Amino acid sequence: MADPKGFLKVTERELPARRPVPVRIMDWKEVYEPGDKNVLRRQAGRCMDCGVPFCHQGCPLGNLIPEWNDLTWRGEDRSAIERLHATNNFPEFTGRLCPAPCESACVLGINQPAVTIKQVEVSIIDEAFARGWVEPQPPERLTGKTVAVVGSGPAGLAAAQQLSRAGHTVAVFERDDRIGGLLRYGIPDFKMEKNQLESRLRQMQEEGTRFRAGVEIGKDISWADLRARYDAVVLATGSTVPRDLSIPGRDLDGVHFAMEYLVESNRAVAGDAVPNQITAEGKHVIVIGGGDTGADCIGTAHRQGALSVTNLAIGTQPGDQRPEHQPWPMMPTVFEVQSAHEEGGERQYLASTVEFLANAAGEVRALRVAETEYVDGRRVPKSGTEREIPADLVLIAMGFTGPETESFTDDVRPEIADRGAFRRDDAYETTVPGVFVAGDAGRGQSLIVWAIAEGRAAAAAVDRHLMGTTVLPAPVAPTDVAIGLQPA
Repeated sequence: MADPKGFLKVTERELPARRPVPVRIMDWKEVYEPGDKNVLRRQAGRCMDCGVPFCHQGCPLGNLIPEWNDLTWRGEDRSAIERLHATNNFPEFTGRLCPAPCESACVLGINQPAVTIKQVEVSIIDEAFARGWVEPQPPERLTGKTVAVVGSGPAGLAAAQQLSRAGHTVAVFERDDRIGGLLRYGIPDFKMEKNQLESRLRQMQEEGTRFRAGVEIGKDISWADLRARYDAVVLATGSTVPRDLSIPGRDLDGVHFAMEYLVESNRAVAGDAVPNQITAEGKHVIVIGGGDTGADCIGTAHRQGALSVTNLAIGTQPGDQRPEHQPWPMMPTVFEVQSAHEEGGERQYLASTVEFLANAAGEVRALRVAETEYVDGRRVPKSGTEREIPADLVLIAMGFTGPETESFTDDVRPEIADRGAFRRDDAYETTVPGVFVAGDAGRGQSLIVWAIAEGRAAAAAVDRHLMGTTVLPAPVAPTDVAIGLQPA
């Protein structure tokens, strides 16, 4: 185990410092300073090597957290990355983007701050990339079977890598001009610079995975043709239909979905020309929605030079401590200050948007909002509390309702379940034989760690479908739910 007395000698969490706000909002680089190796080993040494390590249950991937904590504490970095990669294809993504349900389930977290699992994870993989330890793992022989993966986000990439390593010939189709899905165009560089994605894609190409960017299935290739050309198809298109806010003034210029805004920003940061780009420069910006996507919009607006940023959330402000109805090891809802929130702006809770108000040119000039009250379990605007907030740009970041389905035709049309995602059985197979689904497209909007876990599990199901058996790991079942999270 790690230091037997580590959790007694070191009782505080230590994380790398974030770059000063005035400095970091001048660029798009990641917000954290390089970590101190001694601090990292000290934090890894706090791991208790519990008899029942609940961090395993908190992580859908079943990451071997006590093992790589121990190896990090001992300085055995090469062995640490081997144990980390044994369960997680992309720790460089989860170590930066996952909200770390493993830390909520850490046994030490019962009466002390939890082990800095996420920071240890990302440090292990960054060290491995820097030392050239992330090497291709091509299959020893090919099976002669072909698989098409539609969508190149974390679920699609995880499924593709697993299936390529099993010896199948895998093609990943992406309608955007670059591979990566949400990782490419939905995540700002200040949270994850795109060199992390490029490094992993190079490894996958050298393992034999074929990438087909700029190809939209249902338009450039019909779903029927795709199904006929490949032995199996994996749908990993994500949950991309945004939840709208249907109130007066919704069609005004200057009111956009968050992903419209973030995609254009990411393209511009990548060096692309973006005509008529949606930008926050010199504007009063309002972000509706208090989740991660909303925070990404806040950080982006600061870097673009917004005059002001206001974040509205319809519900109450969470508390600073774990609520009684979400005991350990559940993932609690607590007040979170992300890096974007440190950079400025105002967060308002119990705020219900009533109307978008226009100027003479038909552009949004303000929001009319009211206090939220609860009536028969519903959140509604409280009469008599209306007020106006100036706004030149409004970004709707209220989550997503399901995958896009318009491109499917009757000959290949998977059924939709009640929650809006694709219906699937216990083997991740849709109602169309040979067509499987992984990630948010089948689960509903969820976490990146669940997308990777489902990609791995769906790959095992596809391998078994093609070969009759499989040795690929299947960390989660389609019906699994995260500790403390509502089912998707």
